[in-house]
Amino acid sequence: MNKTQDGARPFKVLGIQQIAIGGLSKEKLKTLWVDKLGLTRTGTFRSERENVDEDICVMGGGAFRVEVDLMQPTDAEKKPAVHATPLNHVGLWIDDLPRAVAWLTANGVRFAPGGIRKGAAGFDICFLHPKGNEEFPIGGEGVLIELVQAPPEVIDAFARLAG
Repeated sequence: MNKTQDGARPFKVLGIQQIAIGGLSKEKLKTLWVDKLGLTRTGTFRSERENVDEDICVMGGGAFRVEVDLMQPTDAEKKPAVHATPLNHVGLWIDDLPRAVAWLTANGVRFAPGGIRKGAAGFDICFLHPKGNEEFPIGGEGVLIELVQAPPEVIDAFARLAG
């Protein structure tokens, strides 16, 4: 297990769970990612609260499947502006999300509002804030990072791969 100056880290980042790409039109994004690159569209997600209308696509398979979310805002004038940075966020599989959040918070990492909640694909998620502040000085340095609770089969697959 990795050690830090603050003691043993009680969780592992297993791998990339997703990338999210934003634009004013998810139709243009689908032309590239689905029509040209061949990703499979597996679902949709729409949330006025999170100002997002997205298509959930995948590449790869099994535990190593990577989700690619193609997002457009429900209202281009509102926040969060899911289209303002084309690479909106990166999602990381985490083996123990509650322990990760507790430990990271105790070690100065800033989280975005909303806490742990169900994400678009049905997994528990939360977000590291792209910027630190005085109380929590460690942020994503401009990158929004989603932490995603890995299901048991993903945790097992990564353990076998590492083994």
